[in-house]
Amino acid sequence: MDHSMKHHPDRHGYLSGKRVLPKPITGQSDLASVIDNMDAYNGGRLRAACQLMRDKYSQEDVTIGVSIAGALTPAGLGPSTIIPLMEHGFVDWLVATGANMYHDMHFAFNMPLYRGSHTVDDADLRDKGVTRIYDILFDYQDVLMATDRILRKIMLQPEFQKEMGTREYYHHLGKILNEYEQKNNLGHVSVLAAAYRSGIPVFTSSPGDSTIGMNVAGLELLAEAAGLQSHFKLKINPSIDVNDSTAIILNAKRYEKGKTGVLLIGGGSPKNFLLQTEPQIQEVLMIPEAGQDYDINITDARPDTGGLSGAPPSEAVSWGKIDPTKLEETVTAYIDVTVAFPLLVAYVRQTTKPKKLKRLYDRGDELRKKLIESYLENNKEVEELKSLMKTLSA
Repeated sequence: MDHSMKHHPDRHGYLSGKRVLPKPITGQSDLASVIDNMDAYNGGRLRAACQLMRDKYSQEDVTIGVSIAGALTPAGLGPSTIIPLMEHGFVDWLVATGANMYHDMHFAFNMPLYRGSHTVDDADLRDKGVTRIYDILFDYQDVLMATDRILRKIMLQPEFQKEMGTREYYHHLGKILNEYEQKNNLGHVSVLAAAYRSGIPVFTSSPGDSTIGMNVAGLELLAEAAGLQSHFKLKINPSIDVNDSTAIILNAKRYEKGKTGVLLIGGGSPKNFLLQTEPQIQEVLMIPEAGQDYDINITDARPDTGGLSGAPPSEAVSWGKIDPTKLEETVTAYIDVTVAFPLLVAYVRQTTKPKKLKRLYDRGDELRKKLIESYLENNKEVEELKSLMKTLSA
């Protein structure tokens, strides 16, 4: 290769991007113009994510799934960031850790959390009955224990006495939290209350891995010990959630001929649960599909350790999670989500019009019916599996 050539004829393909010559920030610069002015590195990736939200996710035919992991609701990102994005129509379904939904309840119940320090003596905090999440402090008895007491009584109400997925569980809980919000005159502070009002289905992929799941287990144990299992009937069935979340994607792509986009805030189980809807369609149900159309990852996890939290969209392509022809419509920004997420939502609110709410929770039965129809139509193993099921003892 001749490296002495000064002007290679194919160099223009690499030099066709916007020139790095940003405008100076002034006292009149708004947030959107500052972000649009970010040229490179993770600032550039944040800009690309914001512009992808503005240009693609804003379209009415795009169904948006959001996953949240990490302690975001105790940090106040529910009222400040998640609810504004929901009310703007940019969250059609949500996957969150059970811990995020548990701490979300504190806000509806008007139980205060405080800014504090991460350098305090944790043994002294324990002695004084104060709980810490990095630099957030709250009272053990007046917040944690008080939330648990209210939650247990809520779960003993009639509408909870059945087997259900977290989608239905959170809808019932959100209805009650919405009433607490109104009674406490706090404004819109609970993610679950906002989801209830907007008909947004909410899922937790690992419901036992949280204080909500711990309290369900505690009540089950009491029912078993007291011989009251015929009275307390709440069972959380994750398989229901797998099918209900998959039905959302199948409906958007196959029946409504639209597109799907994911906004992955952090990683962990919520990220995988949101993305696994496509392998569930293609691999398990054997329904022809290509993958999600748009993908935005905001994470601080590294990709080279093999964990899902840092896995990039290109790796997800190999699993069928992302459409391989749409990799140019994906962005990964390695930024602390408590910094990037509020900036992204502010950008979206400033640069786009509100989208009409899809109210997918209200359409749950319809979407499940479509899922069953497509499954039976496309899966070649159905008859064999049905025969084997019939051999099982009743």
